[in-house]
Formats: sequence, C-alpha cells, structure tokens
Amino acid sequence: MNRTTLSLIAGVTALAAVTGFAAVSAPDAGTTDEAVTAAAHLPVERTSLLCPRPSTSDLAETAYTSFTPVTKGTENGGEAALRPATQKAGADEEPVLQPAEPGKPVTGDTTGGDAPALIGTAEGHFAPGWTVQQTTEVAAGTGRGLQGVACTAADTEFWFPGASTDTDRTDYVHLTNPDDSAAVVDIELYGKDGALKTVVGEGITVRPHSSEPVLLSTLTDEKQTDVTAHVVVRSGRVGAAVQALDAKVGGDWLPASADPSGSLVLPGIPKDATAVRLVAFTPRDADVDLKVRLASPSGLITPAGNETLHVKGGMTAAADLGDITRGEAGSLVLTASDSSVPVVAAVRVLRGNGDKQESAFVPAARPVGTRATSVGNTAKGTTLSVTAPEGTAKIKVTASAGTEGGTPASKTYTIKSGTTQDIEAPVPTGAKGTYALTVEPQSDTPVHASRTLTVTENGVPFFTVQPLPDDRGMVAVPESEEDLSVLQK
Repeated sequence: MNRTTLSLIAGVTALAAVTGFAAVSAPDAGTTDEAVTAAAHLPVERTSLLCPRPSTSDLAETAYTSFTPVTKGTENGGEAALRPATQKAGADEEPVLQPAEPGKPVTGDTTGGDAPALIGTAEGHFAPGWTVQQTTEVAAGTGRGLQGVACTAADTEFWFPGASTDTDRTDYVHLTNPDDSAAVVDIELYGKDGALKTVVGEGITVRPHSSEPVLLSTLTDEKQTDVTAHVVVRSGRVGAAVQALDAKVGGDWLPASADPSGSLVLPGIPKDATAVRLVAFTPRDADVDLKVRLASPSGLITPAGNETLHVKGGMTAAADLGDITRGEAGSLVLTASDSSVPVVAAVRVLRGNGDKQESAFVPAARPVGTRATSVGNTAKGTTLSVTAPEGTAKIKVTASAGTEGGTPASKTYTIKSGTTQDIEAPVPTGAKGTYALTVEPQSDTPVHASRTLTVTENGVPFFTVQPLPDDRGMVAVPESEEDLSVLQK
C-alpha cells in the first residue's frame, strides 16, 4: 500500500471522528447483501453548539450550564467556550462560559433582555457529549415563566409542529449562523387547511456570526392556533428554535421535532398536566391516521375518545387530550396507519389552573442512543422521565459533581416494556449547586427520555421540559480495506 492510499484512509477516519459523520465505500460486486460493520466507535474531537438569544424582557434572569461527561478513549487537552455569536473564536474577549475540566459542570448567568445568542465550540476531551443548557426565568409579562432550551448543533432542516400565529401568541423562530459566510433560509408555514400564504418567508439572509429572530405573525396575515413551521436552509447552515410566548399562559422554547417518521415517541409529559394538546403534520400529499397511545407506569393504554388523530396531507392537525396523564407519568406513542406516510408531532402542556397556568412543549424525540445528558438539575426541582415503548430496558443514570462541589453517584434502573417511569434519579453526595444527569442504556432496547425543571413563583407552577436525545459523543468509524483500484480512477 503506498503513501497516497494510507493518507486517504487516515483522512476518512479523521473526518469521521471530527464531524460525527462516517463514510463507507461501496461494497464489492457480489457482496451487496452483506452488512457494513463499524470497526470501532470513537469519541468525537470537535463539537459546536448554538444557544438562541434568551429573552427581550428586562425581567429575564438567565443561567447557562455546561457539562462534558468523562469519556474513555479521549486524550488530554483541548478546551470549550461559549461566546457571543458576533465574537469569533480566538478573540481576546473573555468567553461567557468556559469549563475547566470534563466531569464537572460549570454555570454562568446574566440578567435583562440584552443577552445575545451564543456560539460554543468544544475540542479534545471536552468535545464528546458536550451539553449546554440555557434556562431563563421571566417573572411577568407575555411568556412569563420558565423557558429552557438545550443548545443544539447547526443543521439544514427543522420541523416545528405546535407553533402559532394566534392573537395571544408571540412566536419567534430564532436562526443562528455560526459560519463565516451568510446562510439563506426559507420558513414555510402550514395550518389546518394547508400551506399559509407568506409574504417574506423566503430567502431570509442570516449574516455570518449572527442571530436573526423572525416573528411568525409577520410572515402571514392568517391567524391560526396550530401551525407547523418548516425551516429549510438553502445555503449554509443554522441553529433553529421557536420561542413560543403566550399572553395568558406563559411560554417556553419549542425544540424541533424528530425527523418525519411513521412511529414517534413524545417522552415525559408531566404527571400533573392539566391540559395536553397534540399537534401533528405530514409533509406527504397522502392522509394518514395516527394511532395514539399513552405509555403509563403500568403499560400502553389508548385514551378514550382520542384513539386516533386523522392527519391530512400537507395540513396541520390537532387534538385536545385533556389531563391525559391523570396524575401519573406518561409519554405519547404515535404510530401511523401507513408507515410510508411520515409525520412530525409535538404537544403543548399546561400546568396549573385559571390565571395561574404555565405552558411548555414536548416534541417527538429521538432515542437516547448511546448516552444522553441533561444539565442544570437540582434535587427538588428535577424530574427525569424514561420510557421504553418497544421492550423492557435497563439504564444507568449518573449524577455528576455539583457546580460548587459534591461526589458523583450512579444508579441502575429497569424500565418495563411499554411503560414510562419518573425515576428517582441519584443525587451527588454532598451536592452543592446544580449537577448533570447522564443516561446510558444498558440493553439494546430503545429508550426515550426527557427532563423537567420546576419552580413555583407567586403560586404559578413554572416549568420547562427538554427531551434527551443521543449526545453524539461517539462516532462509528468504518472498517477500511486496501483497495488499490481507487488510484486508477
């Protein structure tokens, strides 16, 4: 094998470890039925995260928390930092947040409505599983309550069922561009009768190292309670999240739904939810019936009167499920009658009653995968919900040291098939400050999870829910074989 071939293989391996994408060559003729296996799973070497602008309210109090799980196979060295979107890495200004070591969370805070969107980069042993949480408490006004969002990676397509252009709602799509060149974005809106006519939703330019909040109600004259927003990036890439603010029942961040699929799980609806509204959409032209089931602590049940939701092609459908959880932990499991017609979905959840209600969102979520992490947890204000819709599963949950001290602690749990459990998560010994919770499946059965933060202010139950998908800390590096024919092409 000559040096060129060695360099080619080494380059592919390095690219996979850095970007989180693995490339494999096409199989030889006569072996197309053989599965391509990964030689190893290696820690990623670089991770980038984007945090939207937290609030425009002068009453906003925002906390940022950063954590990297300790990952075997990483070498010492590297760094991580969160900086304003307008500030390039390597600048002399102090970062907003900079962790000192993996395994220990670090937190920072800001007040008022002038905090910018942030761009974060982690390298070396800080990169695998790097997780950043942004939590904002707004005491009064439109959207008052607890608004939480996990900072996410840039991408090129996002689905947001559960958005709104209604009179009481003020919904913004926050678009953050981390790159050195401009991104061009289209925002499509779909209501109960199909695509909404938009006036300025196409060709939105997001300048390099900047963030652009787009008010959905300025894109269309139609006022609709339930809207699906589709963000498509023509060039470049962006981070995207919807900030949904209500004049009467508070507000929260609406994360993107999992990719369109014939089977979806919406994990961790709070057990004391007083109202749950399901919103679903299919991008296909065909209609589909969604089978609706609740994964409760005792198993899968079908809610009376809401056994199915009919979703018309290209139109947003919604159904009020009431207090479907009835005081118990629960997750929604949706199954399309025709798996070739994929859907996206989310629920809007209310807690409290009368003028003391607060709202949050639970989108369809990807499975935990290899590992998932939540940060900003406290012993009394955190609920960790885990569901195993396809079979009994075992998970390991580890509580990190606290931001101000404490010793990590771990527990293992069994989640029975078809159930959702609000587990009593471990707490660091001698915990001081907030801490991270890392969920690691110990079996091959898929599990989905979410974390709910709660706090009561003036009798109003503030809360926010974040799904816990795979933290993308590991990447499959493909098995390589010598193939001199590539040098002849």
